Amino acid sequence: MKKKIEALKKEKNACIMAHYYAPAEAQEIADFVGDSFYLAKVAKESTADIIVFCGVNFMGESAKILCPDKKVLMPDLTADCPMAHMVKEGKIDEMRQRFPDLAVACYINSTAEIKCQSDVCVTSSNAVKIVKALPNKNIFFIPDRNLGRYVASQVPEKNIILNDGCCPIHADVTAASVKAVMNLHKDAEVLCHPECEPEILELSHFSGSTAEIIDYAKKSDKKEFIICTEEGVAFKLMSDNPDKKFYFPSPCPVCKDMKLNTLENIFKVLENEENQVEVTEDIRTGALLPLNRMLELGK
Repeated sequence: MKKKIEALKKEKNACIMAHYYAPAEAQEIADFVGDSFYLAKVAKESTADIIVFCGVNFMGESAKILCPDKKVLMPDLTADCPMAHMVKEGKIDEMRQRFPDLAVACYINSTAEIKCQSDVCVTSSNAVKIVKALPNKNIFFIPDRNLGRYVASQVPEKNIILNDGCCPIHADVTAASVKAVMNLHKDAEVLCHPECEPEILELSHFSGSTAEIIDYAKKSDKKEFIICTEEGVAFKLMSDNPDKKFYFPSPCPVCKDMKLNTLENIFKVLENEENQVEVTEDIRTGALLPLNRMLELGK
C-alpha cells in the first residue's frame, strides 16, 4: 500500500500532509507532519498540484483557502472537529456591539464561516504571541475557552473574553487520571496541551502546542513524561526519543475523527482524486484575511 501511494504521489505531483494526531501510518507516509500552524505555512508554500490532508475538515478548508489553485483531498470527509462548530450564531455580532474596539481572535480549529467573521486566526503555538501583538484591549477568543483562558494568563494586560467551547478529547482528561499516572511514575514530568482544563495545567510542568510538547521532550534531560494530549503525538515522541518513556492518562485521549485517515483511505482518494475540499469564493476571500494575518503576525 505504501509503495502504491508513493507511486501515485510522483505520478500526480501530490504531497501528503498529516497532523500529529493522525494515525502513525499516515504520519509515516506523509511528506510533512506538524501542528496546524506549520501545516498552514507548508500548504501555502507547496508546489504540489494535489494536497492530501490527513487531519479534520477545518484543516482541509484552511489549506484550500490558502491554496485555491490546488486540489485539496481529505481521506475521509466525515472527519470533523466538534469544537470547530462551538460558536453560537450571532455571538460575534453581540460582542462587537458590546465592545466597539473588539478584536476577534479565532482559533484555527473553527469552520471557514466563523473565520470570515474574525480579525485574526491563531493556533496553540502562536496564540499568545499574536494576541500580544494586537492593538486592541478587548479580545473575544473563540471557540476554545481553555486555550483562551491560557492566553489570558499569559497576556494579563488584555481583556480576554471567553467563549463556551472546548475540545471534548482534551476536556475529558481529568486531574484524577493524571495524578494516578503521576503516582505510578514519580520521576515523570507532566506535559499538557492548553486545550486541557485548568486543573490539568496546574499539575503540569510544561504547557504548549503539540509541536512545543515534542520539542520540550526532545530537549529535556528527563527520561519519563506523562502526555496530556491526543495519543497520536506518541509516534513522533517515540521516534525522536527512543531512550525515553511516554505515558498517557486513562482512558487514553483518542480523537476518532483523526483516526479516519487510514492508508486505505489515503490511497483511495489519491487514486480517484475524490473527497475534494470545496470552499465558495466569498467564504474563501473572507477567511483568507485572518489566516494571512496569522501567518504574518506569527512569523
